Amino acid sequence: MKQFNVPFIYRSPLIAAVKNKRKQQDKMKKDFTPALLDFGAVQIYLARHFGFCYGVENAIDIAFRTIDENPGKRIFLLSEMIHNPQVNADLQQRGVQFLQDTHGKQIIPFDELNKDDVVIIPAFGTTLAIEATLNNIGIPTATYNTTCPFVEKVWNRSQQIATKNYSVVVHGKPTHEETRATFSHAASNTPTVVVKDMQEAMALSKYITGEKQSTDFYSEFQGRYSDGFDVEKDMQRIGVVNQTTMLASDTQAISDYLKAVMMAKFNLNEDTIETHFADTRDTLCYATNDNQSAVYGLLQTPADLAIVVGGYNSSNTLHLVELCEEKLPTYFISSEEAIVSPDEIVHYNFHTKQKNSSTSFLPAKQPVKILLTSGASCPDAVVEGVIAKIVSFFNVQQTMESIIGQFK
Repeated sequence: MKQFNVPFIYRSPLIAAVKNKRKQQDKMKKDFTPALLDFGAVQIYLARHFGFCYGVENAIDIAFRTIDENPGKRIFLLSEMIHNPQVNADLQQRGVQFLQDTHGKQIIPFDELNKDDVVIIPAFGTTLAIEATLNNIGIPTATYNTTCPFVEKVWNRSQQIATKNYSVVVHGKPTHEETRATFSHAASNTPTVVVKDMQEAMALSKYITGEKQSTDFYSEFQGRYSDGFDVEKDMQRIGVVNQTTMLASDTQAISDYLKAVMMAKFNLNEDTIETHFADTRDTLCYATNDNQSAVYGLLQTPADLAIVVGGYNSSNTLHLVELCEEKLPTYFISSEEAIVSPDEIVHYNFHTKQKNSSTSFLPAKQPVKILLTSGASCPDAVVEGVIAKIVSFFNVQQTMESIIGQFK
């Protein structure tokens, strides 16, 4: 796999040693058991897969190289390059300005740009309309485009099934940058609609079966369907693609459900299903799958609590939190600064979208067993910082250096 130039500030000697050792021992990525960092009084179990994925490293490499290659020029990011506060702050400190927020709200009007400006397309990609706007100004969007190759794979798959007269159902969060981009690309080729969860997929199915009047569709799915969408005609042949950072099991469940609906409506079997339903299983991102599978493996280990590290608006990280919450107390933090003391942690509740302060989060027992993972846009250095902060609260038998030595 291609190697990227990731700034040293995001690297971690500890995490690098652990990941390299695990990779040597499990080249086929079949083992999802965690790695144990045994400090004695506290035991930290690291998920088999976590942290920067291929798409994120690619985006960081391009963004920092763009800054170095364009001294004296105004450099803009269309929106947050990835959903990580440290990386975005570092880019801003180096003079990069954001044109939009993560929901597409304009911060700097496009008409303030000129052809000599540099605009970096984020890893999520962007809409065809925005590309056209920038190109019309004279800014080539292809030059500094960090769109994740696996996001582009989804676009390509939707285009392929569009040529076979399938409509596209996008499983994603409607306001997320990636979903907006995927919707735009799919809708340019075929009728397209977005569903955010199983509940909405079930609602959509009632228009397929005729249980709901088609006129109600346009209010229920307002802002979620392409121009000229005809729910009676355009839901006869469909394929499901996804925002790559969604919970893979959710996308699969939605796909399986809609497939069953089509089989029942048109009296199909597995041999004839392709007449009305496209096979799009290959659009699930490898990193999303690996990180989520690693959390399932992590949760097989008995522990006192779990900590998930990442940006609070990071979709893939939220789903890791969601999985952990089902099993044990889970704290979602963005960095070691959230761990105020041995008795207090400030963590994010993604259900209420608020930060909470919890006390006595570390149990009064030894050894304390902690499960730890991070999102695909979280630097390994941040994870090491969290480990160091936790370890500092205990009278440990092992140092960070000795733990690193165990994995070399």
